[in-house]
Amino acid sequence: DVLDPDRLIQCPYNKHHRIRACRFPYHLVKCRKSYPEVAKELATCPFNARHLVPQADLSDHITKCNDKGFIEQDIVNQSSGFQREQMNAVSTWQAPPCDEDWETESLEQSDSPFVW
Repeated sequence: DVLDPDRLIQCPYNKHHRIRACRFPYHLVKCRKSYPEVAKELATCPFNARHLVPQADLSDHITKCNDKGFIEQDIVNQSSGFQREQMNAVSTWQAPPCDEDWETESLEQSDSPFVW
C-alpha cells in the first residue's frame, strides 16, 4: 500500500538502506550529508522531494511521475475556485465616517513651535 507509513523504501544514496516511509524524508537529509558524491549525481523531482533520480533521467521521470497529476489537479482546482470567488465577490466595504479636520487642527497648532 502506497499510503502505509510502515512500508519500506530503498534509499537512493545507499541501496542497502531500507527505511520506513514515515521516516524517509528525515533519512534523505541525513544520508545526503553522508554521501555527498552520490548526492551530486541525483536530481530532485519537482513534484515530490522524496523522488531522487539520476540527473540524466530527470526529464523522463517528470513525464511519468505519479505525483504530477496531483499537483496539476490542485492547480486546476485552485484556479477555478479563484475565478468563481472573483465572479461571486461583491464588495460591501464602506469607509468609516471621519471626524478629523486636519485644517482646523493645523491652525490650532500653528502658534506652538515644532520641537524635535
